[in-house]
Amino acid sequence: MSGSVFGKCFTVTTWGESHGKALGAVIDGCPAGVKIDEEYIQSFMDRRKPGSSRYATKRVESDKIEILSGVFEGVTTGAPVSLILYNESQRSHDYSDIAHVYRPGHADYTYDVKYGIRDYRGGGRSSGRETSARVAAGAVAIKALSELGISFLTYVSSVGDISCDDNNFDKDFINQNELYMPDRAAYEKARAYLDEVASKGDSSGAAVKCIVKGVPAGIGDPCFDKLDARIAGALMSIGAVKAVEIGNGIEASRSRGSLNNDGFCAEDGKVFKKTNNAGGILGGISDGSDIVIKAHFKPTPSIYSEQSTVNSDMENVKINIKGRHDPIIAPRAAVVVEAMTALSILDLLLCGMGSKMENVLKVYNN
Repeated sequence: MSGSVFGKCFTVTTWGESHGKALGAVIDGCPAGVKIDEEYIQSFMDRRKPGSSRYATKRVESDKIEILSGVFEGVTTGAPVSLILYNESQRSHDYSDIAHVYRPGHADYTYDVKYGIRDYRGGGRSSGRETSARVAAGAVAIKALSELGISFLTYVSSVGDISCDDNNFDKDFINQNELYMPDRAAYEKARAYLDEVASKGDSSGAAVKCIVKGVPAGIGDPCFDKLDARIAGALMSIGAVKAVEIGNGIEASRSRGSLNNDGFCAEDGKVFKKTNNAGGILGGISDGSDIVIKAHFKPTPSIYSEQSTVNSDMENVKINIKGRHDPIIAPRAAVVVEAMTALSILDLLLCGMGSKMENVLKVYNN
């Protein structure tokens, strides 16, 4: 199976299945000298792990991360960094009824058409559990970027049609509620809405916003490796993401050039923008402003209402899905958005270091 490797200079290979023995990631191209340990990575794993709230799947996993290689005395050595977490709470029998039935909204049918065989226990590689390995690798990337003063602020910006109001933004509240929303009023409405949705055996979509501060200008290339294109592709590789916005995103299509263009100004020999409608990226290259991204997640396709589908014998059947599923994906997936954004930025940052001869001279001309 191809397509399990991300990046060019800072590459990440994820492996493992939802109901297999373990999952993990191998990072190649990580610079030596990044200070990292299991406790730091675990803080990111805990944001994604199941069983952590009333709005998460009841599958209980510790998602305890282990570093197998590439780190010595608390710093990366330049060797491949290998990370592993073991599955502890598989209930594969929950999926026996769908061994030959295609679940609506899932990859069951397309997976079967492509490979002629599928791991029906939670979806195998197409399961959202695969993203745990991405988070582990993303934590390493975030730590490396932090040494350049780059930081991330990620939160759920909307649930269903309930959106956070920027006038009520409370950064500290994000990690104080299970939906990771920064607006208390919106959170209360969303909680009531989700309780109603769950009571009907249904699920809800949502959106995640990620703001990256401190990214220097000059990261990304103007053609196929545009920074926004790489980030969008990375986020669209998350199974439940159906749309990605950069900066004003969809609103830009409803605007005018005179309103949407970001005017430049100079101060103390540096260039700034008066506004940031572009979301920190111009011509596929970072411009030094905050990078602003929004990822839109579809409702969890595994719902507890009866649905119409077909089986592998091409018979029309009804299905009632069993198992343990999130009524909303976005709260646990917010850290996945952060991880994939970090992996995209760090990869292009490292690849772009040789874009100018003066950069090469700084490193090698002693």
